[in-house]
This record gives sequence, C-alpha cells and structure tokens, in this order.
Amino acid sequence: MVDTLPSLAFLGAGSMGGAILHGVVASGIPVSGGIVATNRTPVKAAELEGLADVRSIALEETPGGNAEAAASARIVLIGVKPGMVADLLAEIAPHLRDDAIVVSVAAGVTIDAFRSILGSDARVLRAMPNTPATVGRAVTGLAAADGVAENDVAIVRRLFETVGSVVELPEEQIDALSTISGSGPAYVFLLIEEFTKAAIGKGFSESDARLLAEQTFIGATALLEASGEAPAELRRRVTSPKGTTERAVAVLADAHLDTVFAEATDAALARAKEIAAGG
Repeated sequence: MVDTLPSLAFLGAGSMGGAILHGVVASGIPVSGGIVATNRTPVKAAELEGLADVRSIALEETPGGNAEAAASARIVLIGVKPGMVADLLAEIAPHLRDDAIVVSVAAGVTIDAFRSILGSDARVLRAMPNTPATVGRAVTGLAAADGVAENDVAIVRRLFETVGSVVELPEEQIDALSTISGSGPAYVFLLIEEFTKAAIGKGFSESDARLLAEQTFIGATALLEASGEAPAELRRRVTSPKGTTERAVAVLADAHLDTVFAEATDAALARAKEIAAGG
C-alpha cells in the first residue's frame, strides 16, 4: 500500500473536493510537498485555513491561483462544476508538471474530454465518490485513462481511500456505478423517510419515530459490517418461522422490490446517458 502521497492541488475545494481534502488531512498520511486548495471566494478559502500543511487560495484575491496551484502539485484534482471544467483545463494546461496526474470528480465529463485539452498522453483518472465522503465512508469508482501507470493509479487510489472504499473499473461502467453508489444514499434516505412515516402511523411521536427508524438502519448496517455475513443470512436470522418479521417480509416480497430497484437504477442510467449526450 502507498504510505505517502505526493504534492496535491485541489482546484475547486467545495463540498466534494473539500471532503476529500479533509479526509487526507484526517488520515495523517504524509503528503510530501504539501497541499494547495483553491476556492472562488475568501469566505470559502477561509474555511480551509488552519488545516495542517494546507495553503488555501481565494481566486477573487489571486486570479492566477489555479495555475499556481496546478504548477506546484503532482496530483491535480478537478473539483469544479462540469460546465467549468473545459475553461479550467485550458487555464492550467501550460502549467502542469510533466509528471502530473489529473483527477476528475466532475460528473459526466469523460476522460477523452480531458485529454482533448490536456493532450492525448495526459495522465488522467476519473473518480466518482459519493456524499458519505464527508464522513469518511464513501464508495469511490475510479477509472484510469489508457496508458496510466499502475503506480500512478495506486497513488490516486490511496488518496480516495482516505475517505472510504474504492472500486477500480473501466470508464464505461462509471455511469452504472453512479446509479448504485452515487445515487444510493438517496435511496436509503427515502427508505428511512417511509419507515419513519410508518412509525408515526403507529402512534409514535415524530422524534421517537425518527430515532426508531434511523437508528435501526444505522445499527443494522453496523451489524452487517461487523459480522462479515451476507445480508440474506442476517435477514434469515431475524426472521423466525411463522413470526411477525416473516409476515412483514412476505408483504415486502409481494411488492416485487427486486423489480422496483432494477427499474429505478435503469432509469438513473438512462438519465446519465442523456446528460452525457447533452440532454
């Protein structure tokens, strides 16, 4: 495992980029050469000041800050909105180091789009973390451009492991991954919402209903992680023959949840393709 990271630049250290930056700092993994982060406003930049080995730049005060940051780093993470990526890449391209690794967390922007601006031999990786990165429990899909060295991929993998788990995959699977781990937190939150409503319907106060629903999900997933067992096996252990849980699970099975989740993720994938096509 990579036990140190090279110099890092976070261009657009907003919610996702900032979460990854905080993950690196919190992990304690050494960063040779330090970390530079850019944000548009002094207010946003101030949120990162005081973090160990981090230099935070406000672009409103330092207009050339992105180029300066990119020139200083081996790994350059692009965290701006997708519509801003092309202009940012054109700005930093002349300043990138020869050994720079450029990593995108911009949804829908392909590796080919990056290389069309940075050059066909640019070391580019495309990453898709999900929102639990903010609490260090992300799942990140990681796809590398053709020709990127295994050691470079390992370095970027280690970067994202500071905020959770990493799955390496070909770029053509990134959109499919987004329908599972990317959108997945929303599915879980929806289930908790509905479970809470069911508890309120049974006469519990809203606060007690939330506690019952939320802590049941949190506790169940903690048990799943700690046990190492498959979800189906843990479900079997809770479901006593001819008991109350068995009756409830039968109702859920009759709702054809397998079809519902397949259709939901298919719909998300179709929309991802529409967005990629400019729709």
